[in-house]
Amino acid sequence: MSLTPVLRRQISLEAISIGLATGAYGISFGAIAASSGFSILQTQVLSLLLFTGASQFAYVGVLGAGGSVLSGLATASLLGVRNGLYGMRIAQLTKPAGWQKLFFAQITIDESTALANKYDQSQDTARWAFLAAGLSVYVFWNIATLTGALLATSVGDPKTFGLDAAIGAGFFALVAPRLNSRLNKLLALAAVLVALALTPLLTAGLPVLATALLAIVLAKRAD
Repeated sequence: MSLTPVLRRQISLEAISIGLATGAYGISFGAIAASSGFSILQTQVLSLLLFTGASQFAYVGVLGAGGSVLSGLATASLLGVRNGLYGMRIAQLTKPAGWQKLFFAQITIDESTALANKYDQSQDTARWAFLAAGLSVYVFWNIATLTGALLATSVGDPKTFGLDAAIGAGFFALVAPRLNSRLNKLLALAAVLVALALTPLLTAGLPVLATALLAIVLAKRAD
């Protein structure tokens, strides 16, 4: 399938809709980070450079709860491992060369990978879909992050508007669409129970690491 003007427009419109829908979560992230003690600049840098929603929520959540930077980084890294696996598929589909590899790596996320796979009939269509989705989400996510951070700094006490509970709500919103099988639901339930049991016993961040390792072990055994 060749990348005709009609198909290019179709893919672009789909990418923009994905960017708008996904980017909206950035408002929650910006508000959460700012209300957890991060400056607007620090919050924005996380979205510009880290740019992977689940990892960003995890990092801010761990530090906001009093955990160490090391625990926050370890948790965020575990959640970001899947992006490395996506990278192998994207490299196969789009064949980036030289400096493109760094640029492509930055926008390799769930949404850009999914759209590239949807239009994998040729290298041209896959590449356009990947770039369109990745850039769309990147732009809208960062605009929304700044909006959320600015809003949070202007409302005073975050508890007044329930922003202190937004980390869990925002993270659940990211995870919920992936609870599409019995195995995933069981893994999620096991992770919740382990986290609840360990939270009173361990410092912030460590229960999340324990549940991530539990999920990996159980998933391997299920295979």
